[in-house]
Amino acid sequence: MSAFRNFIESYVRLPDEEWKVIADVLTPVEYKRNEIILQAGEVCRFFGFLEKGLLRYFVEHDGSEVTKFFTVAPYCFTSAYSFRNQVPATESIQALEHSVVYTISLKNADLLLELKHWAVFTRKFTQEVQYQTEQLMMEAKTTPATERYKLLMENYPGIIQRIPLKHLSGFLGIAPQSLSRIRKNYIRDLRK
Repeated sequence: MSAFRNFIESYVRLPDEEWKVIADVLTPVEYKRNEIILQAGEVCRFFGFLEKGLLRYFVEHDGSEVTKFFTVAPYCFTSAYSFRNQVPATESIQALEHSVVYTISLKNADLLLELKHWAVFTRKFTQEVQYQTEQLMMEAKTTPATERYKLLMENYPGIIQRIPLKHLSGFLGIAPQSLSRIRKNYIRDLRK
């Protein structure tokens, strides 16, 4: 649980009394490898902090799964629109490996907004996620898959080995065979 406090404090200094209020509303949950945390069509009832593990967001399109993005611990996650508006989620969230999560209900999330430092944290975190989403969308439209793979390797060096090839290729929008070729060329270029 201290990882969550450290995460919050990477955005704003958190007084002990506020942390105690936050800690009191956290519910720990563990998910097994490949377990679905949220199924598309269900209402998301939590805001989560991923203390340990790796998550995948995906949608169904033309009968196959399309990976939208990944969440790597330590980080917060939810299906934002579904959670805030209590409507069915458009995406599913899956644990790609054993994951430890702390959840906060909508009712408690609303109550926590009365805490000055929590409110600052949520505003800054939301802005960061918005920026990252815009970057992902722009990169998907303007950056070749080879470059996006290199960016993943540079920004998240340990993640590539933890993600199954089919999910990574789906995220990059290419066939698994193309990803194998990109990986091979990337490793070859590193050795030069």
